[in-house]
Amino acid sequence: MWCYNFTVFVSAFQLLPTAPFHILKLGGNQAAAGLFLGLLTYASAISAPITGAIGDRFGKRRVLIVASIAITVFSLLYAIAPSYQLILALVLVHGVFWSGLLSSSSSYFMDIIPLSRRAEGLGYSGFASMLGVAVGPWIGLYVFDHGGWWLMCVEAAVLNIIMAVIAWRLPPDTPHADHAPSLHPRDLVEWRVIVGAVTLFLYSFSYGGITSFVAVYAGQVGVPRALYFTVFCVATILTRPFIGRYADRVGHRRLIVPCLTLIVIAIGLLSIANDRPLFVVSAMFFGVGFGSAYPLFVSHLMQHVPANRRTATFGAMIGAFDTGIGTGSIAVGWLSEHYGFGRAFGFAGALALLSIPYFLYMEKRQWTTSVSARQD
Repeated sequence: MWCYNFTVFVSAFQLLPTAPFHILKLGGNQAAAGLFLGLLTYASAISAPITGAIGDRFGKRRVLIVASIAITVFSLLYAIAPSYQLILALVLVHGVFWSGLLSSSSSYFMDIIPLSRRAEGLGYSGFASMLGVAVGPWIGLYVFDHGGWWLMCVEAAVLNIIMAVIAWRLPPDTPHADHAPSLHPRDLVEWRVIVGAVTLFLYSFSYGGITSFVAVYAGQVGVPRALYFTVFCVATILTRPFIGRYADRVGHRRLIVPCLTLIVIAIGLLSIANDRPLFVVSAMFFGVGFGSAYPLFVSHLMQHVPANRRTATFGAMIGAFDTGIGTGSIAVGWLSEHYGFGRAFGFAGALALLSIPYFLYMEKRQWTTSVSARQD
């Protein structure tokens, strides 16, 4: 499962940082470039409750196999798409399968991690995505620069085929067909999860902008384009296990606000970064804060979610998280086009700052203890 997620993110993070360059080459502007990640994550967010419920009902492994094959097809279609408008149309459908992949893989991990070590276990499993994010942009940008967009997409498609093979070899999970949520709209969405997960939206906004544009921003100020991703991932890998283990002992909630604070500081530094040292320091703070905030938040929430609604709950959280990423990508693209990257990331930092009082307010109202525990 770890190898599956690693391959997923190596493939995805070759595509995501290079797609804006290809869209610009095809005649789009920075706002259009931001739409690639924006539309991917919007489609993922809207479809996540449905794909999450499908994973609960029909089995997570089956969803992983189907999603891997589908994303292989999309990678090949991107290679031959003649216009950026067609690429943006394709990414809308791509996002549906992306949401199924994320919710089912997260829930599969949750099924095999011991309850007493949940934050620590999620931290270790998250190394797969972090290492993928660390190496993916370097590989993608290298292949894109030396072999072109077509070769980069074909290489990503090969990785997607490897994903499908790994998923096929996984031990089958047990679908909750008898107790899974129905596909009725009333049962698909854990509305209390979404309300509480606005915290995820507020701080993931910055991640959307970073994923799409930090390479472009770095190139403008003379910093290696993939440097931010690498430092961010190394900082996460070096700190996440210790933070997760400590949180399992003292309580996940106690460490969420410090992580959110580090995210705010990191984005503030990025908004004024004009040389390599500031980029590196920003990436370090972002890696420590952002890298641990999500597993802590998930561990905190999952204390109150029944197993038969676990994937649907992940779908609701991914909906909020991906909406933030998509909005951040689109907004930072538009803002940078009109006002520059400094102000664009400054706005992202302001939204991240709002996540702290919002989380504290929702905790005071004890929203997590009201998550649905329906068994039918």
